[in-house]
Amino acid sequence: MNKPLKGKKVAVLLETEYIAAEIEYYQREFSKLGAEVELLSYLWGAKSRQLVCDIDSPDRLVKDIHTLVVDIDVADRDANNYDIVIVAANYCSVRLREIPPMGSLGSPELLATPPAVDFFAKAMLNKKIVKGALCHALWILTPVPELLKGRKVICHTVVLADVHNAGAIFVPAPEKVVIDDDLITGRSFADVEAYFQAIVQTAININT
Repeated sequence: MNKPLKGKKVAVLLETEYIAAEIEYYQREFSKLGAEVELLSYLWGAKSRQLVCDIDSPDRLVKDIHTLVVDIDVADRDANNYDIVIVAANYCSVRLREIPPMGSLGSPELLATPPAVDFFAKAMLNKKIVKGALCHALWILTPVPELLKGRKVICHTVVLADVHNAGAIFVPAPEKVVIDDDLITGRSFADVEAYFQAIVQTAININT
């Protein structure tokens, strides 16, 4: 079987309220292509954390509870050691922007300092890294608007005002995926297949 991403490393940044099917999709599909996937989060000084996601079922009568354990701290990793860096959808980016210590009042000067924000910001500065942001994920960059300014993107309407105010150029693409050089954005998890294929193709093109 052809493995066009053999030897490539993928970092997926996630938090509680991730979408289980999204993470499973990356783990399965990147593995098929030969890439190694690492799940990263901020561990707040612990050796590992159990993240939780509760997603309404289609009939809205019950909820499916999903959990996974993350044992890689984003603060201990260098973004430049990865070929692809993805921020997971849903409200992961909101939680990843929490300023340590937990409960801190914070300040405007500290907004860009959370480990996950710093990690993704450094990835944005490296054109050889393919960056992926799906759904609400661009919230991870609003603390560093200079990295969003002038970039062509698509996102969920919930985050659109913030992304627009940060200087990004919203592209209402009918296919709901936008490729802007090394930055790939998708409107929502419903578009994950096209979004994933855009990430893969961009990663292949960067290395050819």
